[in-house]
Parts: sequence; structure tokens; C-alpha cells
Amino acid sequence: MSSREKYTVGVDFGTLSGRALVVRVSDGRELASADLAYRHAVITDHLPGDSTTALPADYALQVPSDYLDVLRTAVPEAVRRAGIDPADVVGIGTDFTACTMIPTLVDGTPLCDIDRWRDRPHAYVKLWRHHAAQPQADRINALARQRNEPWLDRYGGLISSEWEFAKALEILDDDPQIYAAIERWVEAADWIVWQLCGTYVRNACATGYKAIRQDGSYPSREFLAALDPAFADVVVAKIDQPIGRLGEPAGVLTDEASKWTGLPAGIAVAVGNVDAHVTAAAADALDPGMLVAIMGTSTCHVVNAEALHNVPGVCGVVDGGIVDGLFGYEAGQSGVGDIFAWFVEQCVPSRYEREAIARGCTVHEHLTALAAEQEVGQHGLIALDWHSGNRSVLVDHRLSGVMVGQTLATTCVDQYRALIEATAFGTRVIVETLQRHAVAITELVVAGGLLKNRLLMQIYADVTGLPLSCVPSAHAPALGAAIHAAAASRSYPSVRAAAARMGSRHHRAYEPIPENVARYDAMYAHYLKLHDWFGRGEPMMRELRRAGDRTTVGALP
Repeated sequence: MSSREKYTVGVDFGTLSGRALVVRVSDGRELASADLAYRHAVITDHLPGDSTTALPADYALQVPSDYLDVLRTAVPEAVRRAGIDPADVVGIGTDFTACTMIPTLVDGTPLCDIDRWRDRPHAYVKLWRHHAAQPQADRINALARQRNEPWLDRYGGLISSEWEFAKALEILDDDPQIYAAIERWVEAADWIVWQLCGTYVRNACATGYKAIRQDGSYPSREFLAALDPAFADVVVAKIDQPIGRLGEPAGVLTDEASKWTGLPAGIAVAVGNVDAHVTAAAADALDPGMLVAIMGTSTCHVVNAEALHNVPGVCGVVDGGIVDGLFGYEAGQSGVGDIFAWFVEQCVPSRYEREAIARGCTVHEHLTALAAEQEVGQHGLIALDWHSGNRSVLVDHRLSGVMVGQTLATTCVDQYRALIEATAFGTRVIVETLQRHAVAITELVVAGGLLKNRLLMQIYADVTGLPLSCVPSAHAPALGAAIHAAAASRSYPSVRAAAARMGSRHHRAYEPIPENVARYDAMYAHYLKLHDWFGRGEPMMRELRRAGDRTTVGALP
């Protein structure tokens, strides 16, 4: 390497926006970032330009051109703000929400960009939180159990409606014409890399966790044919591509992508990655026992271990899924920040908004300050955190939220704190499930936008009984992507080596408070009763969800 400083760019494609971050390779210093909100955001009601045809329940679609706008706008702006010479950038890395799927032609053209398919919902991106494929996930799970498919245990015994095969089968069931038109069924994480370097390489992370690829194989043709004869060749015809290891180059930046980004053609483009998994490198938390929780609208939990264990209800365990040489475990909660946002938007009296304005803070900050004045358990409430379904360990997106213990004296502050605690209890379920199945958890490492809520962080430490470390970067996934770009550019010999120099965390920023731990243990016992009653036995939530879907949702065009 020359004496001039070198830089990488990490681009984080989130649920509502994309962010580019310029990072110094020698030490991980973040020089500048730039954001761009997706023009079409998340499509849940009507397709763009169509105000008459309602989308069914649980739809969450996007437009892929919004992702390209991030490359054209946020990347050059971040470089400009950093004040560096673009010629000193040696690599670009990306991360994406997952499982976010794009139906394309063989050359990568999204079907929604083709006039004849523009008015068909299944031609659009299916965002990670598109949960309408639950019936298809149920079929996959039932058949896998019936056939004793060996891969099912690697996914905790249940395949999620969020994942590749369930979403593809949904298209086959609902719109066979679109299914037939799909030539490539592409993870968005791989599609954006394809646009940057002109090479379609599937990343080992998303392929292992979301595409049911274990021990070098996808589900068999016989299994897929048993789901539907027309589904038998989905792997060969639409999914199978070369697999890229994390931290390796997928290719080099093309001339066209160089014009979009302002970066030099020919620099390394790292193999794609998933936002949660890439964050472990940003935290320098790749060793076994460090459970990294990326907390935002939802939470994803990832941890490495030296050995393979089957853990019920986890999203998956993949050899090299987070870093080479270790087994990566993934779990998650489908709603966290989304739940708090819903509550503030829908359930808080206007006087609290006026008080927040008078105090010069947000409603969230005001409610948090009031909630912090309470003793543990003072509100007398227990809530379930399933407003967006349950990703782990029940893996059922037909479940919904519950709050028990409300009286005429209950306030919105009580409820707000109870919802925070509910999400912490949901994380504890995941921690204890991993621990019971021989996956050690010794430290909770948190990244994401919710870090700024000190009450929430302390509650998580108290509820889990774990020391809680914080990732100082406000852009941790983008930093993780930049670290992988540094490895792909051969600035470091491996992702581990790059993370050791470029990643960081504040060790044990929050310690469990013993008296709070004891009180939360008692509350958690009540949470578990509700969790198992509604999640494992009583079908009421699912029946109410089905009834609501039938009465409020129109048919697809």
C-alpha cells in the first residue's frame, strides 16, 4: 500500500432509505455519510400510479430503481462530504435487508420495469417484511416434516414466510404468468452487487439463511415437485448461481457504475451481505458468545459458535454465514422500533405531544423520561411483542400483540414501558433458547438507532442478565460493509483482521442491576405463560387475523 491513506465505501440499503459511508482503511475512522430516502418507500396499499387496486394484507413491496438512486446520489455525496480524492477509494461493499427478493430477467432487469408487468404486484420487489407467503411457508414446513428433510433442523424446525422459497411459491400460486416470466429470483443484496460489477454472485450469508442451502445443496427437486410440479425446477431455472464467500471480491466496479458513483472503475466490489450479519464486523464481535443485536424497526440477532447445534425456532445456522471458520446463528424479532412508532402514532393522547414540544424533545423521548421514573413492575402490565408477528422462536407472522393488566388507571406511559419490556423479554426468549441448545451467550452487543434510548438499553441488560456493549458507530451496517470491502480489496488478509482494526464497541456499557434482574425474572415468568398460551396453543390470534383478512382485503387483479 502506498503512503497515501486509502478508503472504502460501505452502502447500507435499509427498509426506507440507503446510506453511503466513507471509511478510512487504516483505522476505521468514519469520514462522512449521506442518506437518500427511497422515492417509493414501502408499498403496502397500492402499486405506484394505481390508486384503485388495493393490495392484500401483509404485502410489503419496493421498486428497485430506488436502490440505484442511492448509488447515484448518496455515494458521490458522501465522498464529496469526506473531502477525499475518489482515486484513493479501493473498494465498495454493500449490505441489504433480507430476505428481500427481486424477480428479474436473465440480465437482471426487474420485471416491474417491463411495461407488460408493471401493473402486477408480484413483479415488484418483495421486501423482507412481506409476510403474505405464510400459507406457502406452512406448506413447506408440513411437507418437510412429513418427509423428514434433514435441512429443516438447521432452521429451527420452521421455514419463515419471509424467505426465498415461500415467496417464490406464493407467486406461483397467485400469478403463474409472472412466475413463468421470472428468469432469475434474486436477493436484493446480490442484485445491487450485480449492478455494480456486472457479475451475478449469490452471497453465502443470504443463500445459507434465506435460500435453504446447506452442505452444498438446496432442497431436492423431488421435494419441490411435491409442493407443486411446476415448482420442481425453481432452483435450476431461477435460483442457482455461483456462491461468493463473505469478504471476497464479487468483481470490480464497471465503467457504468463508476459514472453513477464517482468511484474509480476497477476497484473491488465485495460479495453482498445482509445488514445484521455484516454488523458483527463493525462491532469487532466475531468471536463465539457475542450476541449482536441490530435494533431498529425490527431486531436481528446473530452470534458465532465453533460447533453446529440444532436450535428450535432460530432463523438458521450456516457454516461461514457470518465469518469464515465459524457457524453463524441467526434469530430475530419482526417488530421492535415499529411497535414503539405505532404506539406513539396511534395510542398517545395529544397532551403528551404538547408537553414534548414544550420540553423541546420528541414524544418518544418524553414518554421514555416518564417511564424511567417508574419502578420495575410498577405499572402491573405484561405485553407480547408480536405486532408484526413472531420471527423467533415461534416463526409465525399470524401472531399479534397483547397487553394484560390494564385498568382505568393505566396510562400511556405505563403501556409504553410495558412494550419496551416486551421486546426485551422477546430477546431473552431467544437468548435462553440458544443457551439451552449449547450455544454460549456471554455478552449482548447492540447496534442500531435504538441505542440512544438509555432506559431501553438498561432494561435489556436487566431482563437478559447480560452485560450490554454498544457499537459506537451510528452507521454500523454501512461500516461493516466498508470493512468487508477492505478485505475484498486485499487491504487486510481477512474480514477478521479488518474488523480488529476498523470495528469497535464500548465494552459493558450497561451492567445488569441485581435487584432489577430479580424483579424482571418474576415478570418474565408471566410473559412466558402468555407466550406459550397464545403462541403454542390457543389459536385465537390466528383466527382473528384470518377473519380480518377476509373482511378487509380485496382480490388481486
